[in-house]
Amino acid sequence: MKKRQKLNLILMMTVLTLFLSGCVRTKTVDGKLVPFGMVWQYLGQPLEHIMNMIAGLFGGVHETNAVGWAIMILTIIVRLVLLPMMVSQQHKSTIQQEKMSMLRPQLEKLQAAAKNAKTPEMQAAASQATMKVYRENNVSMTGGIGCLPLLIQLPIFSGLYAAIRYSTSLANAQFFGISLTKSSAVLAILAFIVYLIQGYLMMLGIPEEQKKMMQTTMWLSPIMILIFSWTTSAGLGLYFFIGGLFAIIQTLIINILRPRIKDNIAKNFVVKNVADDILKNLETEDPKQTSESKIATNKNSEKNTKRNAGKQNKH
Repeated sequence: MKKRQKLNLILMMTVLTLFLSGCVRTKTVDGKLVPFGMVWQYLGQPLEHIMNMIAGLFGGVHETNAVGWAIMILTIIVRLVLLPMMVSQQHKSTIQQEKMSMLRPQLEKLQAAAKNAKTPEMQAAASQATMKVYRENNVSMTGGIGCLPLLIQLPIFSGLYAAIRYSTSLANAQFFGISLTKSSAVLAILAFIVYLIQGYLMMLGIPEEQKKMMQTTMWLSPIMILIFSWTTSAGLGLYFFIGGLFAIIQTLIINILRPRIKDNIAKNFVVKNVADDILKNLETEDPKQTSESKIATNKNSEKNTKRNAGKQNKH
């Protein structure tokens, strides 16, 4: 499960990087680079117009800090639209985590059985039994984590990146002395810090064994945000920073609801004790011997069939 979460995150960030970096083409017109293509036409240019319109509320794009405020307001709008979905997803993830903690005694028994197995076949059977415990208790092995909110934001990332990089009206945009068209270590570090805080808050109230599984993910996400913010324009760093503040808010909401969720799961979640039945079968039945006996039975059956067929041919 832990490996799957890490792979999903790395895959999504890789797709994000490719989506942002190679989708807008440029051509030279009167000595100037002019962007064109579907990404610019349907994402970059519309977002440029939206930011110009919002910046107009602060005196226009040429006014100091106006574009920065426009990016912040755009981010707030996007995150407010996504907030119910992201809180709902984190709520489902918390439910799965609490259910997994109740399954922990069964899983520990199966892990011990796999560790002490006498044959590779028995070890494989004990390992596969873990999936059965999750399946029989209707618990997701991924912990209810999904990538839909990130997928929804991909067009925003791409359009914002294209608008800031290629727009002539936003070319000289600054926010408190930081050029929004160039990379900014300050905004990258701020984005890293807020996502690290959000990861820490997610760990509160989680059992110790699950914390060990989530520690790598807690560090991986902020590090990926840091690298990405540092290597792209500061405008995206600002977007990630404000988005990280919203992530902290949604995590605080879940932490407030966690005790109620925990009590509800404890009262209503009926655990099916699948592990004990599996372990009894493993103790009384050696998979290797069983497979060998099946092979021997099949061979005897084939011999009898050939013998009967030979008798019929003689008659």
